[in-house]
Amino acid sequence: MSARPNISVPASETYPLRAISFGDPAVTVERRDDGTIYLRPKIPLGEYPVRITDRLHHWARAEPDRVFMAERAAGGGWRQLTYAHLLDSSRRIASALLARDLSTEKPIVILSGNSIDHALIAFGALYAGIPFCPVSPAYSLVSKDYGKLGYLVKLLTPGLVFADDANRFAEALSVNIPAATEIVASHGALPGRGTTMLSELLETPEHPRLDAVHDAIGPDTIAKFLLTSGSTGNPKAVINTQRMICANQVMLRETLAFLKDEPPVIVDWLPWNHTFGGNHNIGLTLFNGGSMYLDEGKPMPGGIEETVRNLREISPTVYFNVPKGYESLLPYLRDDKALRAKFFHRLHAMFFSGAALSPFVWNSLDELAVQETGVRVPMLTGLGATETAPFFMSVRPATSRSGHVGLPVSGNDAKLVPNNGKVEVRAKGPNVTPGYWRQPELTANAFDEEGFYKFGDALKPADPGDLGAGFDFDGRIAEDFKLASGTWVSVGPLRARFVAACAPIVRDAVIAGINRDEVSALVVLDLDGCRLVNPALAPDDLAAAAADPVIRQAFRERLIKFLATSTGSSTRITCVVLLDTPLSIDRGEVTDKGSINQRAVLDHRADIVEELYSPAPTAQVITL
Repeated sequence: MSARPNISVPASETYPLRAISFGDPAVTVERRDDGTIYLRPKIPLGEYPVRITDRLHHWARAEPDRVFMAERAAGGGWRQLTYAHLLDSSRRIASALLARDLSTEKPIVILSGNSIDHALIAFGALYAGIPFCPVSPAYSLVSKDYGKLGYLVKLLTPGLVFADDANRFAEALSVNIPAATEIVASHGALPGRGTTMLSELLETPEHPRLDAVHDAIGPDTIAKFLLTSGSTGNPKAVINTQRMICANQVMLRETLAFLKDEPPVIVDWLPWNHTFGGNHNIGLTLFNGGSMYLDEGKPMPGGIEETVRNLREISPTVYFNVPKGYESLLPYLRDDKALRAKFFHRLHAMFFSGAALSPFVWNSLDELAVQETGVRVPMLTGLGATETAPFFMSVRPATSRSGHVGLPVSGNDAKLVPNNGKVEVRAKGPNVTPGYWRQPELTANAFDEEGFYKFGDALKPADPGDLGAGFDFDGRIAEDFKLASGTWVSVGPLRARFVAACAPIVRDAVIAGINRDEVSALVVLDLDGCRLVNPALAPDDLAAAAADPVIRQAFRERLIKFLATSTGSSTRITCVVLLDTPLSIDRGEVTDKGSINQRAVLDHRADIVEELYSPAPTAQVITL
């Protein structure tokens, strides 16, 4: 194991940040008599392209041979896609799509995960002005009942479905895709059914109306549908227009201004069926003439090793991940000097989203950056949603910390509305969706009378005396509840504090207690962290970890320390269950990216909740 720097206090207090170009999200503040506050960026949003493929034309002319995207090839090298190749392929695929009966009413559905072939289909669709929808592969390959896949096929009525491997997706395709719908694949075949090969689309001569069709694409043209789940777990198809995507990329470029200093190079696994990977990361790569190296790894045992392999070869200029990804990568960075040198070699910034990053992980990354470079690398985050394309609020490098989301960026107005003792945030800007496809009631409920999109999130000022200092995340409005005493429980902050206190054993927690006397929790274990406590545990045996005496004792010790910091009934968790079965995608309890739907878990595991409050709980319950 390599030596760690001799730092007795957090690196944030003793070492400077790496200097990077960064925009200033300063705002004006307007207060209304009813308590509503409006935050408006002082710097207006600059011009943005009409269509995102305008940037493809720009870079294909300026840097035709630069790698836009690369993925691992069968021999272990990299299959590369240049900007010139992407433009030519996009035009050929677009020409093939124009010869078919496709439209917003009959869009393209992509079932496969991140790949160059997925990107080719997506950019062909963008070039032809035909909406597409990337779908989580888990809906086809992990789901047992295809409930979500079947629902979204009925919702979208696709005219063409792409799956990279027809053999792998054969059952999902056969069960869910109507016989009249064309299926395109990179390879493989569907028994008893015709399959069009992607190679056929790539050989299509250019359509005589291609340029006219491309030029007719406007700001309101639907570029894609991105799926997001509500409290019921049924997918909502968020309309993403060209205006949303293009405006958001200018917001990103002007805020993360270091993107202008050097074309970004990123190593990325984040799924394209989510807005973080599919809009934010692909978009900033294309918009700024960068290169994306596709990472087939995942932040879990058996997956993180592939991420490490890729990072040993490619030095990113900016690195994006979810907190679990940084947690999984941390021990490798700590123990492998060559990996650490490669990772920090030209790294301007790191960025996380999706959940809070624990202070332990954050401080550890700071220490490793200092050890390697002498300075800390800025860790950035903000607040966004699929409905905002997603960039809406951003921290500043100097004030960034876990739980802080900053201020709205240029082009976005924020509206802060009092709501049951909290402050609810709402958004308006050119990056905000016009609504949900074929779901008018949900669309109407998502916006207020002034046209602001309602996040459902609560914020609180970092400094009540200076709103220009930015805001902290204060939980989801819909997750908060009252105890039997009438005391409100603020679920988001409580969950974040609990998970941080129980690191590294706990990955997340579902908070229960509505109309009860006390707060309880259903705990989602972090198997990587559990093996740090007890190396004898099997890699993937959740039930064994939940029952393991060493893990339960280690958890109990952390729970006791957590309770010592609690100040009242709404901040105490007095009994817990360590979940011994995985959360279910089919039941809407969790997404493929690991985001947990609190309400769905409580609904589907009501028997466990009852056990938590039983007068004579079983040994499964840990109580103090």
